[in-house]
Amino acid sequence: MTTIAPPRRASMRRVSPHAQRRHARVVRLVLAAGLVAVIGMWWASVPAGYATTPADLATTVGELSGMLGGYLVCAQVLLIARVPWFERAVGLDKLVLWHRVLGTTVLFLIVTHVLFMVIGGELLDHSLPWTEFVSMLGNYPDMVTALIGTIAFLAVGLSSARLIRAKLSYEVWYWLHLTTYAAIFLTFLHQLSAGAHFIDNPINRVLWLLLYLGTASAILTWRFLLPTLSAWRHRMRVVAVVPENVGTTSLWFAGAHTDELGVRAGNFLLFRFLSWGHLLTAHPFSVSRVPHDGTMRITVGAVGDHTRRLRDLKKGTLVFVEGPFGHFTADRASRDRILLVAGGAGIGPIRALAEDLLLRGAKPVLIYRAHSADDLALLAELQGMRGLTVVPVVGRRSELGYDPLGPEGLHSIVPNLHEWEAFICGPEGMAARAEDSLRELTMPKRFIHREELSMS
Repeated sequence: MTTIAPPRRASMRRVSPHAQRRHARVVRLVLAAGLVAVIGMWWASVPAGYATTPADLATTVGELSGMLGGYLVCAQVLLIARVPWFERAVGLDKLVLWHRVLGTTVLFLIVTHVLFMVIGGELLDHSLPWTEFVSMLGNYPDMVTALIGTIAFLAVGLSSARLIRAKLSYEVWYWLHLTTYAAIFLTFLHQLSAGAHFIDNPINRVLWLLLYLGTASAILTWRFLLPTLSAWRHRMRVVAVVPENVGTTSLWFAGAHTDELGVRAGNFLLFRFLSWGHLLTAHPFSVSRVPHDGTMRITVGAVGDHTRRLRDLKKGTLVFVEGPFGHFTADRASRDRILLVAGGAGIGPIRALAEDLLLRGAKPVLIYRAHSADDLALLAELQGMRGLTVVPVVGRRSELGYDPLGPEGLHSIVPNLHEWEAFICGPEGMAARAEDSLRELTMPKRFIHREELSMS
């Protein structure tokens, strides 16, 4: 077993929630300004009186939806391109959420674009929809590649639908989503070669090229080049694999310059293990012990094929990491009384967060939820932290006869929760229930902190 000394004492630096909301508003304003600029490009290049017939009107709607979709797909991929300004201002969990919302909008605009362009041509040529569709493929440049790209977009979008996503492994979802980059390239070609607002408008062409070249440069820089260089510089190796219980495993890493990664308690990183069955995908895991003296630890629950196979990793396995990401850190604490709620693999980041809070002078209370005593990973370690009050809550609701994370259950453990601040990490259902109960106990939403690690 690898042991490390406690991390250095951190200062109790507080970040204003108002400042965080202001930064998020700035990002929204930047995206909205780009949207207005695209509408301006479209409006400035529409001939006067163009939409006077049903055919012209349908075509105009199709062109506008295509331009808006083209802009938003760039915005969508930029949000998760690991651009430092976006991540610092908003947090990767919210960026992923915004990415999903924009994905739905992009799909709607793409479908609208195709339908209205076909309808416009159909009304103009007095042809059948299928005949007009085939005619467009044959008579306009780069339309076949655009069709292939559109099909790829639809496949990616459908794979993110809740029912379909639940049936796909992370690896299948991950590789399917990588085709988005090919889809963007394939659909981009026809925008310049067949788009009415670009063919005869050099200013629009230059602006559109800059938009796509800038997006591509950001992705290549922050999604591939810099992470690869950083991963090689901080390359780590697995030095210990420790089964904590039947379903939870801790992995210890050692590597060069790990203290320079800037990882804080509550952060997560993307881990790519250079081992069979792990090489092709990178998965997000929170740290359960921050880097110190060249070592770091994560504690992972077995919730899928990938995480179950982690227990079989060999000592010495090379690991590339990307990050850190996330705002689920002690810096967000702005009250003296702090409640931690953990369950399942959420105990990893909560354990690291508890240690950081203790070093800052806080005395948090941890409610540790589990179905059985065997599921309480890291319990002895937590109970050994001076100043941390650990309250294990063990048993299923049917066995206990009540919901320990309901308002009554939480109030019985910690009265006056409206005066406290909470950090919650665990399975989605558990975390949502705890948050709802805290809200019912009149804890303001700005004092309830959750962060989702899922990139899908």
